[in-house]
Amino acid sequence: MNSFAVFLRGINVGGINIRMADLKAALKAHPFTDVKTLLASGNVVLRSELDAAGVKDEFEKCLRSAFGYDAWVVVLSSERVAELVEACPYPADDKTTHSYITLASDAAMLDELFDAGTALGAPGQGGVEQVRLGPEATAWLAPAGGTLDSPFSKLSAKTRYKASTTTRNLRTLIKVRDAAEALQKTT
Repeated sequence: MNSFAVFLRGINVGGINIRMADLKAALKAHPFTDVKTLLASGNVVLRSELDAAGVKDEFEKCLRSAFGYDAWVVVLSSERVAELVEACPYPADDKTTHSYITLASDAAMLDELFDAGTALGAPGQGGVEQVRLGPEATAWLAPAGGTLDSPFSKLSAKTRYKASTTTRNLRTLIKVRDAAEALQKTT
């Protein structure tokens, strides 16, 4: 049995509201066990006999059927989440900046987003400080209090990236990592 972290895109913002208890109940009809939801922003850890692609397919089917919206998720193994948290060169807690990790199910779309972020210019002049963590993740910094107004945040929110990317604060990813590690220990 494999353990995974599932990151939902765009719930509890923009009119798509899903209570985590309702999500957990809907997932019972799918090939997942030990489902645990974290925070109200769409983070789930679970176990499954499926591979990551199978978990993604089943999870999206569940969301579309149970909640009636065009749903997308990014699925990573628990081990990969831990590796990405460890690889992030930015601080989890800093009073002047916030550290984010953008996760992707499509490496080509993440390549495009990364290149577009680089094209914005130097950090502090419209651009973003970012680093590629792997084919499925980039880490980037935003000024404290200005995340949603940052050019890169606006860029990554475009419809073009909606089906394949989602962004989490590094502190959230640490919580997901810890929950996934706890799940693995109960094997």
